[in-house]
Amino acid sequence: MHVPDGFIDAPTSAVTGVVAAGALAVSLRGARRELDERTAPLAGLVAAFIFAVQMLNFPVAAGTSGHLLGGALAAILVGPYTAVLCVSVVLLMQGVLFADGGLTALGVNITDMALVTTVVSYAVFRGLLAVLPRKRRSVTVASFVAALVSVPAAAVAFTLIYAVGGTADVPIGKVATAMVGVHVLIGIGEAVITALTVGAVIAVRPDLVHGARGLRQRLQLRVNGALVDAPAAEPATPVPAAARTSRRTLWVTGLVASLVLAGFVSFYASADPDGLEKVAHDKGIDKKEKEHAAADSPLADYGVKDISDARLSGGLAGVIGVGVTVVAGSAVFWALRRRRTDDASPVNTSV
Repeated sequence: MHVPDGFIDAPTSAVTGVVAAGALAVSLRGARRELDERTAPLAGLVAAFIFAVQMLNFPVAAGTSGHLLGGALAAILVGPYTAVLCVSVVLLMQGVLFADGGLTALGVNITDMALVTTVVSYAVFRGLLAVLPRKRRSVTVASFVAALVSVPAAAVAFTLIYAVGGTADVPIGKVATAMVGVHVLIGIGEAVITALTVGAVIAVRPDLVHGARGLRQRLQLRVNGALVDAPAAEPATPVPAAARTSRRTLWVTGLVASLVLAGFVSFYASADPDGLEKVAHDKGIDKKEKEHAAADSPLADYGVKDISDARLSGGLAGVIGVGVTVVAGSAVFWALRRRRTDDASPVNTSV
């Protein structure tokens, strides 16, 4: 789904750039409400994990592969505003360092892969939670469905963008049929990865999962024949050291998993073109594709320049990508969390 330079004309790319910039501005403000000292480190890790898993292309049809988009996963784990930022950080790292996704098409990619997937998946997720039993299992089920829907939604969004500003004369009906068809299959893989990851985090730290908040049913009392919510009980005194250790363990485990996936498992990923690449080649969308501005990057195409061993080159590039992404993402989210703390600090009201 990474759109390269040349697929979309300059005016449309500029408009999507404005849309993406607006979405990022709104998300920066919204993320300040979502992030706290517990979830800010998790957000940086989510960005790194999405980067790592996106390197794992899985086969979906003859000669076609797919990979995680990550909007649903991030939205459920750390909240929708933070999710837009997580996926955007990943897209920026991929475009600048790895020549994956055009730089002039960055607005298209953020709008499609970060904004559309997050908004659609979180809306579906919340809608399902409203009707499902208030249990942890419901979060996993809703995660599966939300992720499944988000991928073809992104395919539809790309088709609409292409209908407005596509640079090749291809019947839009053929583009829509091919894009939606293959991305429904990719959505199944996205749903499985998302549900497994959300379920794993809920099993060890449900309090850190944004989508699982408020699952506990409030105690109700009958007063004068009517049921009313009982006052919230005072939380038990926390054990800060134990909580910090648990969060640290989760963070380290997640980072190690990301490094292993990107540095080792990625070597065994499918080499087939992904959904957009396959459709673009088959339908002629790529006729005016341009060479990436970062094609000479030392990490272009997820390999380290001048290292001839393919396994070592790809693995080292993956490890570097995870490291850079977790540092960049963590820096952004810690800054937002600190800004929230500063805004919430007491103000001098004396006159």
